[in-house]
Amino acid sequence: MSGFRALLHKEILRFWKVGFQTVAAPVLTSLLYLLIFSSVLDTQTRINGVRYMSFMIPGLIMMSVLQNAFANSSSSLIQSKVTGSVIFVLLPPIGYVEFFTAYMTAAALRGVMVGIGVFIVTCGFSPLEFAAPAWILVFFVVGGALMGAFGIVAGIWADKFDQLAGFQNFLVMPLTMLSGVFYSIHSLPLFWQKVSHFNPVFYMIDGFRYGFFGVSDAAPELSLAVGLASLFVVASIALLMLRSGYKLRV
Repeated sequence: MSGFRALLHKEILRFWKVGFQTVAAPVLTSLLYLLIFSSVLDTQTRINGVRYMSFMIPGLIMMSVLQNAFANSSSSLIQSKVTGSVIFVLLPPIGYVEFFTAYMTAAALRGVMVGIGVFIVTCGFSPLEFAAPAWILVFFVVGGALMGAFGIVAGIWADKFDQLAGFQNFLVMPLTMLSGVFYSIHSLPLFWQKVSHFNPVFYMIDGFRYGFFGVSDAAPELSLAVGLASLFVVASIALLMLRSGYKLRV
């Protein structure tokens, strides 16, 4: 596991040395979302019996976790490929499972750090409950791991920054923004409610919110099952790509 530890250390240092950009900036973005919505909307509105402001905070936290976990692993890989430094990771005798686990763990760690930062700066705006803390931790880990693995797939597939930007803007951003962060899916027309149930990110946010308030649009057990199934599929794809050397070995 020495290869795993070395890669994990490298990846953590990579985002920590520019923490102002990789951790502080996303926290500020989430805070701005909260300030704008609190100024424009009636914060006394209740969704599933929860004040709107309180309802929105867990969604912002999990959205930050997911987006930053994806950004960490995908940006690290595409930078290594574009600069040619990926060869220094491939040359040592490091197994593809260690490679995958290190990148995914570092991505999930960055996502969780940003999520904790968002929680700290937003919890003063509205009281939060902790109805089921275990669910909060579970979805923190599963959500970060899922998008970290997804970022590995995107980083391997993309050949240049433009392709990765398209991946993030046309797939990751819609999945996270249209997943119930700012609303309950029961407020949508029936057709869009059904569409939302095909979005795995919806289950991550909904299950995470359940951990705070004990209410959700879907059963937390179902959300966890969807999250684990999605993680298994994405991780399997990433491992197959790494094992074959797809777009990594010349």
